[in-house]
Amino acid sequence: MPPDDPRARRTRASLRAAALELAGERDPATLTLSAVASRAGVNRATVYLHYPDLDALFADAMEDAVATVARAAQLCPLDAPLDTAPPPLVALFEHVGAHATLYARMLGPQGSARFSTRLREALAEALLERFRTGARPASSDRVPLGVHAAYLAGALVGVIAHCVTAEPRPAADSATATWRLLVR
Repeated sequence: MPPDDPRARRTRASLRAAALELAGERDPATLTLSAVASRAGVNRATVYLHYPDLDALFADAMEDAVATVARAAQLCPLDAPLDTAPPPLVALFEHVGAHATLYARMLGPQGSARFSTRLREALAEALLERFRTGARPASSDRVPLGVHAAYLAGALVGVIAHCVTAEPRPAADSATATWRLLVR
């Protein structure tokens, strides 16, 4: 069945929803493709037609979250005051807070390496695109664009993981603390 076939799209959507529901209920490390298939109402062989493994399924299921985080990071202005996080950064942490259990499970010790990598790569791509337009602090003009984007993306993923696994706090507090680090 071609991947753009409406039935294939519906099946993948059902599998993504089932994976996210289950990950919200229990540790993704304890999940199996059989459990996801059962929740989605398909057989296990059908899952393998669409995804090679559970990690690939989770990475695809979290793609909307990745896009939301990357978009928010890309929208942050560079001239916000040090003690006031830009609204897009606050929105990013509000999104993460609203899905804290899922992010904690995906970024925690037993989480998905693919998701963590995809999130970091998407953030780096979004930041690099922004930097190429000249939107970058003058203090970092001697750092190559790609290095700067990778550094910030890795730091942001690390802070998100910390906020949802080790030190949950209000979104505005997390955003302000992160902003202070990013603009130094």
